[in-house]
Amino acid sequence: MNASNKQALLGVGTNYKTIKSKKVGVLTGILYMAPYTLSGKNVCPNASAGCAAACLNTAGRGAMKSVKRARLKKTNRFWDDRGQFLQDLAEEVGKLQRRAEAIGMLAAVRLNGTSDLPYERYKVPGTDKNIMELFPAVQFYDYTKLENRFTKGQKLPANYHLTFSRAEDNDHKLDAVLEYTSAAVVFSGKLPATWRGYPVIDGDEHDARFTDAGPGTIIGLTAKGKARHDGSGFVVPSHGTDSTWN
Repeated sequence: MNASNKQALLGVGTNYKTIKSKKVGVLTGILYMAPYTLSGKNVCPNASAGCAAACLNTAGRGAMKSVKRARLKKTNRFWDDRGQFLQDLAEEVGKLQRRAEAIGMLAAVRLNGTSDLPYERYKVPGTDKNIMELFPAVQFYDYTKLENRFTKGQKLPANYHLTFSRAEDNDHKLDAVLEYTSAAVVFSGKLPATWRGYPVIDGDEHDARFTDAGPGTIIGLTAKGKARHDGSGFVVPSHGTDSTWN
């Protein structure tokens, strides 16, 4: 593919939460795919029914047909020629790093904007390293439902931060996972001060989770779009018995 016609993988300044991350000195690139099984192949292997139904893939610009086609094309590139996909991704991460350094900001990359793939396992062709190891000065981060990625015995690159994504079918794993990381929980309304005894911070303030979310922290997210009508248990009642208020 001619370089001038090559489809960009990372979006910079296309998500309101990552734009907000600029206030904490972070310039973020985010990779969006066609989520779950929309491409015919599953990029969200542990997605619950509630998560799939409430997916924000169609929120904002995601509702545009051109954006949907672009995300599907990226997903097919990943499956059809993963080696070239990873090489192209590395090229874009390098450009983002240089852009961030030029304006005195930290470059950050969220690889799974609408997917849940273990990029730490994929080596970039021509190297013996994954994408995080190739760019140690770039901060990578994601939300994931794959709890075995960060539990005891698993080793992630030092510059890759993962936040567990709580859903109705993995709620029973939450206490164990919170020993190692933070967890994102979607609430129906105003965020409580604590939930099940864990402190809650406002995850809608910005998206740079590596700056504020240590183990044992609940990242509170307010239900948006289709999630406002959830009845599966994916969305937690803000005023439930597990919540406390200041």
